[in-house]
Amino acid sequence: MGSAFEPDRLPDEGPLDMSLLPQTAKVATDGSLSVGGVDLVELADTYGTPLFVYDEAHLSARCAEARSAWGDGVAYATKAFLCLAMARLAHQEGMSLDVSTGGELHAAMSAGVPAEGIVLHGNNKSDDELRAALEVGVGRIVVDSFDEIERLRILTSGPLAQGSAPGSSLASAPSRRQRVLVRVTPGVEAHTHEFVRTGQDDSKFGFGLASGAASEAIDRLRKVPGVELVGIHAHIGSQVFRVASFAEEVEVLAGFFTPLGLSELVIGGGLGVPYVAGEHAPSITQWAEAVHEACRKAGIPESTKVTAEPGRSIVATAGITLYRVGTVKDLPGLRTYVSVDGGMSDNPRPVLYGSGYETFLPRSTNAARPRVVRVVGKHCESGDVIVGDARVPADLVVGDILATPVTGAYGYSMASNYNKVPRPAVVFVADGAARVVIRRETHDDLIRLDS
Repeated sequence: MGSAFEPDRLPDEGPLDMSLLPQTAKVATDGSLSVGGVDLVELADTYGTPLFVYDEAHLSARCAEARSAWGDGVAYATKAFLCLAMARLAHQEGMSLDVSTGGELHAAMSAGVPAEGIVLHGNNKSDDELRAALEVGVGRIVVDSFDEIERLRILTSGPLAQGSAPGSSLASAPSRRQRVLVRVTPGVEAHTHEFVRTGQDDSKFGFGLASGAASEAIDRLRKVPGVELVGIHAHIGSQVFRVASFAEEVEVLAGFFTPLGLSELVIGGGLGVPYVAGEHAPSITQWAEAVHEACRKAGIPESTKVTAEPGRSIVATAGITLYRVGTVKDLPGLRTYVSVDGGMSDNPRPVLYGSGYETFLPRSTNAARPRVVRVVGKHCESGDVIVGDARVPADLVVGDILATPVTGAYGYSMASNYNKVPRPAVVFVADGAARVVIRRETHDDLIRLDS
């Protein structure tokens, strides 16, 4: 399997595959591209580059599809992309929010999302994170370790609870039974990059099914008066294209889940999306139908609430990143480097996972792309590569706006300030208007925490 740096084959030299663009993308007769009724080159000129552009209609449509396919309790996995505007949009479309840190919890609450509609994940929740979740009354906590069970026992049983050490940082939370799920590692290895597999036995997440740890976790939680065990949770990986992998997950879980008499089964997220031409992925609806059918075949009671946590499949294709070309460096007999004003600080996925992307010029979206170049960023790293072998039009020049589609997931959320590069702005576009939902960082922002 190739990487973003050295792919198995070169991308097609024809125009960009339009299926990789957001829902409202339209190409004018002169070849210019608009999303949400707003011209992309004009957006870059107005708000600067790099720039994340999200199609608000696309986001709403995918949230609505998830709610329709999975029903009440389906949760948007905020790690894919989170800001106040995104949290509000997902909530307004009827989705719960899956958070995995105190920071994500704070953002969701600040956006006005009710605590009951929040699910707290995390393999190493701190005392403060658990306390905060209990105090606001989140809908579910997904329990991930025996240490966490002990923390919950202390936190839900009163001040200086029995078993807590003098001077412990664990103070009591309000007296209420907190609903929890147990995260199980089912031993299913999804066909995806090893860094984003989570369901195999050797995982930092959850309680192993085969080892008996999951059964022990169930037994221990049922002895904690302050919690109410309502279901189990599993997750097999990210960027998974085969619905058969999720069906296998259900088959493995069914024998463990059904005798427990619990009401909820969460199969996690991880549905993949196409990033380059030739890739194909199931829709959210097809994914849900496959899982529900697997549940029926496995004998999981019809009364069970079976739901999921989509993230990438909600936001990835909704987003496009716009860069401005700064240099074009031809190395005769070797390659051509096209340097843009972003890079690994706004899209670390190629460096981390060897992820592939397409490139095009939004001023001439329908143009053929016969020229093969390496699109690189501005960071002081040879590995700062966005697309290793990118197809671009022959007339690409310095100053052009170059776009990479399908960057709505794990771009801004994983962005950094490496080399003290400010993080880009994020705009939502809809009905011919753009609004800034995250402003561009300034140089002063970069030293705001210094003393």
